[in-house]
Amino acid sequence: MSYQEFWKPYREETEERFSLVVKRLEQMETEETAAYPYRTYFRHAASFLRKLCSLEEQSYQGDLQHKSLEELQRLNRELYEEILPEHYADSFANPSFAAAQLGEDYGRLLGMLYADLRSLIPYAFEGRIYELTIFGELLIEIYNCFEQEKEPQTEEIRRIIYWFYHDYGEIFTEISVLSQSSPEMDFYVRIIMDSDLSDLRYLYRYGFYISENERKIAEFLNQMPEREIQAMADTYTEGYRIGFEVTGKDLSKKKYVDLRYPVGFERMMRAAVKNFQKMGLQPVVSRNGEISFSGRGNGNRSVESVSPNRQYEYDHKSDRAAYLDKALVERRLEALRTAYENCKERAAWYAGPAVVETFGQEGFEPKNCPFAYQFHEKQQKLNVYWANQSMQITNNYIRGEERSFTIIAYPIPEIGAQFEEIFAKTVEVNTLDYRQYQQMQQNIIDILDQGESVHVTGKGKNTTDLRIAFCQLQNPEKETIFENCVADVNIPVGEVFTSPALKGTNGHLHVTEVYLNGLKYLDLELDFKDGMISAYSCKNFETEEENQAFVRENILRHHDTLPMGEFAIGTNTTAYRMGLDYGIQSKLPILIAEKTGPHFAVGDTCYSRAEDTPVFNPDGKEIVARENEISRLRKEDSQNAYFNCHTDITIPYDELDAITVLRKDGSSVDVIRDGKFAVPGTEALNQPLL
Repeated sequence: MSYQEFWKPYREETEERFSLVVKRLEQMETEETAAYPYRTYFRHAASFLRKLCSLEEQSYQGDLQHKSLEELQRLNRELYEEILPEHYADSFANPSFAAAQLGEDYGRLLGMLYADLRSLIPYAFEGRIYELTIFGELLIEIYNCFEQEKEPQTEEIRRIIYWFYHDYGEIFTEISVLSQSSPEMDFYVRIIMDSDLSDLRYLYRYGFYISENERKIAEFLNQMPEREIQAMADTYTEGYRIGFEVTGKDLSKKKYVDLRYPVGFERMMRAAVKNFQKMGLQPVVSRNGEISFSGRGNGNRSVESVSPNRQYEYDHKSDRAAYLDKALVERRLEALRTAYENCKERAAWYAGPAVVETFGQEGFEPKNCPFAYQFHEKQQKLNVYWANQSMQITNNYIRGEERSFTIIAYPIPEIGAQFEEIFAKTVEVNTLDYRQYQQMQQNIIDILDQGESVHVTGKGKNTTDLRIAFCQLQNPEKETIFENCVADVNIPVGEVFTSPALKGTNGHLHVTEVYLNGLKYLDLELDFKDGMISAYSCKNFETEEENQAFVRENILRHHDTLPMGEFAIGTNTTAYRMGLDYGIQSKLPILIAEKTGPHFAVGDTCYSRAEDTPVFNPDGKEIVARENEISRLRKEDSQNAYFNCHTDITIPYDELDAITVLRKDGSSVDVIRDGKFAVPGTEALNQPLL
């Protein structure tokens, strides 16, 4: 089945409605039936949506492929121009502008709606008239309310939006689930495999914002020898295969690998697809969408380009608060369950994601907009409930103990003038000899396994003072507490990690500056009592209330507290040196940054939902610290056993004083002292630190 055949039923269902929508939108652009200032908003929204409808027709007919590079660049600029930082202040997509023009209540609602319309840009390029049609009908229905002599109540508009998502949420959920196991939905795969990658017009087939980063990385990869491209792809796909091998999972039972990659990396991805096909895996690309219903700005889009404006995304990340309630969550959960049940055989063939990330963008410090939606307390609890329940449903059909993943990262040109050097150094970091690290890390684990706990202290301005309790070994000859992590699912090589015991894990964690999930934190501080966060703050904003709200929303993910789900010691001092030499420490992604010092994850453990699957180190010892006192509840109280988040927070070596193992007999031994490794046999790790 081809891509167009897959979408044919959706197209046939809406073709007539689509034509009616286009005609009505055209009328809205000139009518004066809605009062000022709403008339201006609806004309603008109608004009934008009609432009998308025109693009959909051009895409479906194949007309876009005949446009020149200059024409496609101009079109891309026109689509995203109004939300670029230099124009955002005067856009209805800006909650502050919308509130100023339309009033606070209408500004929030109609600004949220406009952001949803803007999220349809990629759909127009995919030829998906179904979504364009139903959102067009939604805009027209709301416009009709403003054509009446009496101005509508805000609640009336909110209810229209609510019922729209209530009624169509089932379709959005179904498409998202189908995309995990439907190679027929191959729009992105066809770009990778069929495009002339030397002709950069292919970048504009996605409909995403295309910046200098995407253009330059594509040009850069085009200039690389084929053997280097193949080596990059091999590192990526072998990490995926080895992830199944080392955990004893049967890859032969799987058929679909979920590609997640940045625009511009298609040449590497083409080689990777061929590698995966040799493993018996067909590529799929998940569709989570960027509409508010799916959680706009949550970083779940499988194919991404550099954001045109991260403040825009931050302003609209909680737009679902406009209509979220318990009934909608329950309906969405039922739709999710039904969607998986309808394709349960295919869902079982899903092997997991293979992820390519990028790094190098300038840091982003968000500003709080008083007119942006925020989840109230009940909605925060609903988000937590949805995350827990949806993960349980998904895990019933895509078993955690049977799937795996891999993730690797590369820099983008925005990182600076030394981009090509940094890229080459990153490739080196990603391909370090895992055998050498395996032995050095084993030396560290042998010391750690002697302890009841470790004491971690910062130095200088870093006030960290933490004691982390360990799971206790019953049979040290055959068991170990820490996993010896070499380059498989988590590239590059370089860490040993464990799931700490919560009881006895106490103290203060402090990092002076850190980027987590793209957001900058200044003086992030977390206190732990028996392994659970007992207090938290940062210094991003003027008031303590704002700082705590920022941490609660973006690290605690609306939970009242989170456990310390992981304690790890990063050993990739080569990556740390790279960060220092090129002045890019703050730009390293967590994938690499977590290997450049000790890190502490808050949330679930690394073995979440796969705790009962035995895992062994290369020396044959079983890693027994796969759960904690919270995840141990999974068989009797699964609702409270998981938090569905895992955020790594790293202390860099230069802010680290010591990591000291505390033994049961009262003696102690250093793993790190004054920021340097102190375990015999790890001397090579200190060379990059000198």
